[in-house]
Amino acid sequence: MGEVVKRAYKYRFYPTPEQADVLNRTFGCVRLVYNRALVERTRVYANERRSMTYVQSSAALTEWKKSEELAFLNEVSSVPLQQALRHLQAAFGAFFAKRARYPRFKSKRKSRPSAEYTRSAFRWRDGRLTLAKMTQPLNIVWSRPLPDGAQPSTVTVSRDGVGRWFISLLVEDPTVQSLPPSDQAVGIDAGITSLVTLSTGKKITNPRHERADRRRLAKAQRDLCRKEKGSNNRAKARLRVARVHARIADRRRDHLHKLTTRLVRKNQTVVIEDLNVRTMLQNHSLARAISDAAWSELRGMLEYKAQWYGRTVITVDRWFPSSKLCSACGALQQSLPLSVRQWTCPCGAVHDRDINAARNILAAGLAER
Repeated sequence: MGEVVKRAYKYRFYPTPEQADVLNRTFGCVRLVYNRALVERTRVYANERRSMTYVQSSAALTEWKKSEELAFLNEVSSVPLQQALRHLQAAFGAFFAKRARYPRFKSKRKSRPSAEYTRSAFRWRDGRLTLAKMTQPLNIVWSRPLPDGAQPSTVTVSRDGVGRWFISLLVEDPTVQSLPPSDQAVGIDAGITSLVTLSTGKKITNPRHERADRRRLAKAQRDLCRKEKGSNNRAKARLRVARVHARIADRRRDHLHKLTTRLVRKNQTVVIEDLNVRTMLQNHSLARAISDAAWSELRGMLEYKAQWYGRTVITVDRWFPSSKLCSACGALQQSLPLSVRQWTCPCGAVHDRDINAARNILAAGLAER
């Protein structure tokens, strides 16, 4: 039997006014500590040409708490503040490994407020969760059961733009086990009209959740623009815009979860293209449709679910000419504009552009194994 998978279970909860106050202050302190540590690390490197470690950042946090200016940091649990420093350390690690950009500041308006608690900062007893600095357990809506005997190792509290509160419990989940080996393999070509095209010839239609709610979103945004800045009516209008965005994101995420789970369960090997989504978003004609398709989220789900269930995800180089290559004879077309959705190879093979690309992606991925 393999290693037990750690899995996060996310639920909504409804805090009391006192709990909401503690959590909101914690969110603010977490953001302040993260940003201040980022400033300090950047300053140390710019002036002294040396890297600042997590231990040094933690020592600096201790000094900040002793100052009169930042004494309020002592009013919230110290664990989320330490976790913020660990997240910053991980962000710098990803930057130096060239997996991510230089860490950015957490914005009060744009970043999602969250706080992470480890075992020393919460009490879990008989299915009731009480966080540090609180006297009452959280009122959690258990929309699905946790695995039998689950003991959370980490708890993350967050609040979205609509004001909904969420709790994420990281637990060991023995129910997630490797699936029986399969001889099935599939190549995936991501698109806009069809969200994905499979090498089997099947096309999954793109639901275009953002387009479906575009009129509602536009009306909510127009109403927001008409409201006076700083007014209560503007705050209400901003909330209506956030609700539309949340509805779009929830429906998109639900669809991607169902699709990726189906693909991973059915196929032993899934081959995808290594798309440079960030560069593609610079095309202003397609940026909105590309964002709505959420290709990066699709890939992320495929990768972690494949790891859960003992499957393999292979990525093909983004410069591989999957669309221009004939999957029958291997001939390469010199030019194939995006407007051409079907083409005929000199060998006589008639190709649907997307199906042909998916078949080539599969063949290239299997050749790399």
